[in-house]
Amino acid sequence: MPSFLLLFLFTSALSPPSSATTTAESFVYGGCSQTKYTSGSTYESNLNSILTSLINSASFTLYTNSTVAGAGDGDTVYGLFQCRGDLQNAACAKCVAHAVAQLGSICLDACGGSLQLEGCFVKYDNVSFLGVEDKTVVVKKCGAVMGYDSGGWARRDAVLAYLAAADGSGGGYQPFRVGGSGDVQGVAQCVGDLDAGECQDCVVTAVGRLKAECAAAGWGDVFLGKCYARFSHGGVRPHGGGGGNDGRNPDVEIEKTLAVIIGLIAGIAFIVVFLAFLSHYCEKRKGKLIQSNPINPL
Repeated sequence: MPSFLLLFLFTSALSPPSSATTTAESFVYGGCSQTKYTSGSTYESNLNSILTSLINSASFTLYTNSTVAGAGDGDTVYGLFQCRGDLQNAACAKCVAHAVAQLGSICLDACGGSLQLEGCFVKYDNVSFLGVEDKTVVVKKCGAVMGYDSGGWARRDAVLAYLAAADGSGGGYQPFRVGGSGDVQGVAQCVGDLDAGECQDCVVTAVGRLKAECAAAGWGDVFLGKCYARFSHGGVRPHGGGGGNDGRNPDVEIEKTLAVIIGLIAGIAFIVVFLAFLSHYCEKRKGKLIQSNPINPL
């Protein structure tokens, strides 16, 4: 990604727009920059300041960006959050707070981090990305192939065409677009730092990839660096191989995985410490035995 190299990328099984059980805090993807900051540094202070500002702003707006300038080039922090266009302010604030809390664990000491939840997107870095169009594919997932009849194909194409239209229903430029035709539903959204032309270009790209790469799928999700587009057909769910819902919560799955990893690291650390202690103890005992039973020269 331009100006933002992902050290790692977490993804979860993505629910389509029609998912009734998906919550705004459900995990989609997250990544961190390779550069690190020093604990207690000016950058850490500026980062805490900008994240606090983003959380506070989410109580009364669905998008904002902010910059906290530092004395040095590497101390400046750029950040933004974007909530899904149909969220109320209270739900937006809750989602952003949840995202910031997760970023604190996932991107510990990283200068840059981004996290996409179902209801919101949070990103920060020490390299400016504000107002920069980014059509890099971050996540692309397609559901199981399903049999569309001619009407189904027409409805799906109509929904995707609607999402790709700059003015949506004709009421002017729409950065957040939701559409449906019969049993097909779709949603698309740009990050608010893009202008109308950049947003339109990004969404058209995302929709084009959906149509080309998830052509016969029951649902599809394409997340680019600064926008996304999604569709679902007939209430099909991605969990359990594309049919039905196995009831898993992506957040819970991630927390379980992290818990296992932390547990393994703690166990290995304990073994290393124990072996070091045992080695030291044996060396000490050996020394005492040599002192108490000196070897007499012939």
